[in-house]
Amino acid sequence: MTEVTATPLTTQQLFAQLELAIHEHRLTPGTKLGEDEIGDIYGVSRTTVRSALQALSLQRLVEHKRNRGAYVAQPSLREAREVFEARALLEPRTAHSAAERTTAEDIAKLQLHIDAEHQALAAGDHGRALYLSGQFHIEIARIADQDTIEAFIKQLISRSSLIVALYWQRRAAMCESHAHDALLSALADQDGPRADELMRNHLLDLVTSLDLRNKTSAPLSLKDALVK
Repeated sequence: MTEVTATPLTTQQLFAQLELAIHEHRLTPGTKLGEDEIGDIYGVSRTTVRSALQALSLQRLVEHKRNRGAYVAQPSLREAREVFEARALLEPRTAHSAAERTTAEDIAKLQLHIDAEHQALAAGDHGRALYLSGQFHIEIARIADQDTIEAFIKQLISRSSLIVALYWQRRAAMCESHAHDALLSALADQDGPRADELMRNHLLDLVTSLDLRNKTSAPLSLKDALVK
């Protein structure tokens, strides 16, 4: 978790800190993001906080409610379905393309993602594991060398993090380790059809691990979520 330093953060640095806290589920959907409290935690001005929150709202990670302030966004059930339908359309084909272009350097980088994910799971840091899982998928999109599709996938995975935080019913909602190991093997073999099929099945497993009735509660306070 974040430790406050003596040097004030820039708007971009604060944005990055809050974004990571959201993706790692330290800040869960529905958490109120008080400008004064965030400013006190990080030792920055309200102007810096407001700018960072505005940037997060452009990424649809934060929503501003009239006369109530800023909150971590809460995707609806309809959006949850739409996001994973879009991922099911884009990511299998992207995995196929990535398999045709992957290099030994790419495989080594993906292996590091998997190793870090396993370490987070072993340590019980499920939020961190989820963030690393998303980065694994984004890295596959990068390897595919399709900039427009990669940008779409980044947005979808960002929303997926919020959706999983709201609706997961078991820890398997984070990408189970064997799925990524199998994908890595297909990419290393440059087997496009197998990578396509594995990604398709992986996303289906992820959707079925969600309970679209449950919602998680917000942390006790911003300080508990952001400062260790």
